[in-house]
Formats: sequence, structure tokens, C-alpha cells
Amino acid sequence: MTSAAARTGHANEDFAGAVPTAAVLIDGAGISGAESICRHGVAWYASRLGGSLLGLLSLVRDRSLSELLARAIKQVTDDHRDTCDVADPISPSATVAILRLSDGLVEHLVLGDSVLVLDRADGTPLVVSDPREVVISRSYRSALEAAAEDGDEYHRILRDLRGNRNQPGGFWVAKDDPRAADEAITGSCLISELTGAVLLSNGASRIVDRFRLAEWPEVMAVLASSGPAEVIHRVRQAEARHAVAADDATIAHCTDLGET
Repeated sequence: MTSAAARTGHANEDFAGAVPTAAVLIDGAGISGAESICRHGVAWYASRLGGSLLGLLSLVRDRSLSELLARAIKQVTDDHRDTCDVADPISPSATVAILRLSDGLVEHLVLGDSVLVLDRADGTPLVVSDPREVVISRSYRSALEAAAEDGDEYHRILRDLRGNRNQPGGFWVAKDDPRAADEAITGSCLISELTGAVLLSNGASRIVDRFRLAEWPEVMAVLASSGPAEVIHRVRQAEARHAVAADDATIAHCTDLGET
């Protein structure tokens, strides 16, 4: 696993962790002003949610990934319900990717715009993603690009965009409502069909979906030969070339799945 904050002195709002049979990646989200809503902050929410998930994945083997995510969301929400306005639209939230090995199967879950890629032994990688936020965000893109970043108008537009969160017809993330877990993209395949898998925050997946520096087979090859840090290095170079604001970038690369 490799994780890099967007910039020096900036709290990394991603989380990645693993137990012997599972890996979890959390990409926290928040906007300026959230400090007045939640005193803990986005990084706290992401790490707390990730830690809760890892504990549940270790101890509770007979529940679906969606059920475990719902339980983890409830746990974290209860942890700060009495001190923070957890229901406010700008309170901390996160996207989620989970991989679990169970009885010869690889189970996966994606909620929000994190990405999970399954490297298949006899074909092109299977990319598991949740496109709903990306689709909705397109209608806001031109207005966001025209507004001064971190200005009042920029944050007003972001608030409008995030008003679509956890709403029918909108997009779904982990926040304060455990029912969002029911909206996750889930699936499974035989462990024997895979040579590996990778979980990426959207700050890392932009190597493919934003900058078009490579397709997923090449990314998997780079991971195998040079590791996650090289992928993030290439993303940082592209951000600099295109004058794009850096984002927290995190990758969890899982190999030798059949040996677990």
C-alpha cells in the first residue's frame, strides 16, 4: 500500500488497511466550513470508518460486505452524533472500496468514486466502479472550472453538487445513513480466476480516467514491476503538467490471492 497527501502540510484524508483476508480503502470528502459542523474532520472520519470495517471484516464472517459497511457507518456516526451535526450536507463523508477472500471467492464492494480493479488470469482487467457521482458532476464542471478555487462561489457550487448525495437519482457515499450501503456496487468471482487486484482512491485512478496516461492492463503491469508509488509518481507529474490541483492518492495492491 502507498498513500500520498495532496500537498505538504495537508492532512491525508484517505485510508487504506488490510487484514489477512480483506483490504479496505476509504477516500474521505469534505469542504471548507465543515470544521464548524464536525470538530473531528474528514481524516478522522475516513480512518475511523476504515478501522471499523477492518475490525468487522476480521470478526464477522457470515455477513455480506454491504451489511458490514452499514454497521461500520452506524458505528462511526454514533461515535460523533452527540458532538457534531452528522446530518448536515457538508459533514464528513467518504467513498469506499472493499476486497474480501471467502471460501474460494473474491468478494468486492465499491461505493462512490473509488475504483477496484480485478486482474483476471485469462483476460483484460475487470474494473469495478460507481459512475453516479461522475455523471452528476459533469453538469457542474464548467461552473466549478470558472469559479476561483476555494472562493465563495466555488464552495456554493460544491454545496449544490453535494446536495445530490444519498438521494434517489443522485449518488451514494458513506456518511451518516447506514442505508447508503445498500446502494453499493457488489460482486464476486473465483479466486482462481485472478492474479491480483488493486483498490484506488480517485486521486490515484486519474492515471486512467482523467489523464489517460495508460489503460488498466498497463497500470497493472506497472504495479507488478514497480509498485504503487510509481503510479502515484506518474499522476503527480501529470497534475503538474496540466496545472491540475493534486488530490490525496492511495493504492492498495493485492497479490498472491490464492495463497491466503
